[in-house]
Amino acid sequence: ALFLFQRLSFDKEGMIQRARRLIDLYKEVGIGKDRILIKLSSTWEGIQAGKVLEAEYGIHCNMTLLFSFAQAVACAEAGVTLISPFVGRILDWHVANGDKKTYEPSEDPGVKSVTKIYNYYKKFGYKTIVMGASFRNTGEIKALTGCDYLTISPKLLAELSKEHVKLTPTLSVKEAQACDLEKIHLDEKAFRWHHNEDQMAVEKLSDGIRKFAADAIKLERMLKERMFGTENGK
Repeated sequence: ALFLFQRLSFDKEGMIQRARRLIDLYKEVGIGKDRILIKLSSTWEGIQAGKVLEAEYGIHCNMTLLFSFAQAVACAEAGVTLISPFVGRILDWHVANGDKKTYEPSEDPGVKSVTKIYNYYKKFGYKTIVMGASFRNTGEIKALTGCDYLTISPKLLAELSKEHVKLTPTLSVKEAQACDLEKIHLDEKAFRWHHNEDQMAVEKLSDGIRKFAADAIKLERMLKERMFGTENGK
């Protein structure tokens, strides 16, 4: 997955052009677009860029920095390949901003968010893959057993490997199809309203964009130093 568009998070056309250019560069060295996921911020503009890239150019997109149900619904309607809803960062916000500091896995706000998204996607037959990300403990991971994909850190994988307990899926297509969620449609106005109603999601999305952009600047400086620094004799 390539995530280089932080500073283009509100520039739909900019994201489309940058993604197409990257795909062309990879094609020149013999790497096909089917092996690449273009990672975009789940802003309205990012989601619409993903819609165009998928439908018009066959470029697979991974929507990240996803915190609200509105973002998930818009991504499904856009037909993107994969979403990465952040479990741990949602928990972090609630711990920092609420009175409750610990949660049982089934009550973890990040777990509940991904569970709702998974159930919605499966109930209404969306093909977009749900890949839970950003975990803080193994309890969150086990509470989302059955999710399409999970991306897990080496530390938590090591902890899981020491447990000798049989896991049974907590998420399933069958149960999702029996849930009482109703299908909704979000145009831009509805998306912005519903997303704005979720204070956590608004704050975490903007914070994530700022932090990723800052990291990109650090990376650019490091590359410039390596390419043009005195250690290279220049």
